[in-house]
Amino acid sequence: MGRTNRAIIQKDTVLNELHIEFLQKFFVDKVEVAEKLATGEPYHPKVRQDYNGKQANTSRVESLSLWDHYEETVSNYKHMFQRWQSGSPVDMQEVRTLIVPLLERIDEFGLALLALYKHVDQEDYFYHHSVATSILSTMLAKKMGIKKEWLQIGIAAFLAESGMAKVHPSIIYKEGMLTEADFNEIKKHPTYSYRYIEKTPSLSHGAKLAILQHHERLDGTGYPLGVKDDKIHKYAKIIAICDTYHAMTSVRDYRKRLSPFATLEQMEQDKFQKFDQQILKKFIRSMAALPLGTKVRLSNQAIGEIVHIELTAPTRPIIRMETSNELLSLKITKDISIEDVLS
Repeated sequence: MGRTNRAIIQKDTVLNELHIEFLQKFFVDKVEVAEKLATGEPYHPKVRQDYNGKQANTSRVESLSLWDHYEETVSNYKHMFQRWQSGSPVDMQEVRTLIVPLLERIDEFGLALLALYKHVDQEDYFYHHSVATSILSTMLAKKMGIKKEWLQIGIAAFLAESGMAKVHPSIIYKEGMLTEADFNEIKKHPTYSYRYIEKTPSLSHGAKLAILQHHERLDGTGYPLGVKDDKIHKYAKIIAICDTYHAMTSVRDYRKRLSPFATLEQMEQDKFQKFDQQILKKFIRSMAALPLGTKVRLSNQAIGEIVHIELTAPTRPIIRMETSNELLSLKITKDISIEDVLS
């Protein structure tokens, strides 16, 4: 059944290559089939390689290490984006084949989510950003208990910046601060991204709104429409948080990056004006949920290990200092924070 509750293909259809290609356009990877062919002969189904070689591609990428898989996805996204800049349309089958295998490995990331910033090549930040935001959004959607559409949210995050392909490259790759005219042009990209996919039947209504609204803010200061809290789809609120977090933890030409924990704390200060309070709280707890015994480096360069985490202040645990064995409460010592997770 399709999302409009209509049958994509009727029961008892004798499948041919056209049917199979049609099913693949709706991202249907497998279907139940009868035990007998139309001729009455017994049939023993097996996995078939589709017309894009998807089965072989999936097996190959699963053999890659997690970070090699991430780097390859970024590289392929870069080539895909450059084709969009040349006027090619967004091919959803190609998009899904590229990003879904990586998102399906989301549970493998664990603490590595805090290390995403370490893998960003500053020159190719833009391409890393779309892939990393997709990973973070998928994680957050799953943590929030979104069972059926977590992949839709991940794909929406992956495509959220696709409309930047219609923005002049001199603005996208500009070194230094943007002018007001530059920023006004940038603010059009969510609309461009939405236009790419608005007629795509395989993306849910929520995913499409997420692409359009991922830069909207609760207080109405976002873009492109300047809508406020109750007009912003929940999926857009998820992507907005993940998009902002990754941008703040990445080195840019015009500013230094913040550490993951400093970023989470800064975002928490903005929660009432910019971000959905409950979604942000879930994100902070998910990112800061380090196992007891995790070794960390503090902002004063001292090394210690986490011995206690309070739910009310997950970014400010109690640390046992490596050199003195003393306990340090970051909740009390406000001028020191976690700079990096070591193990």
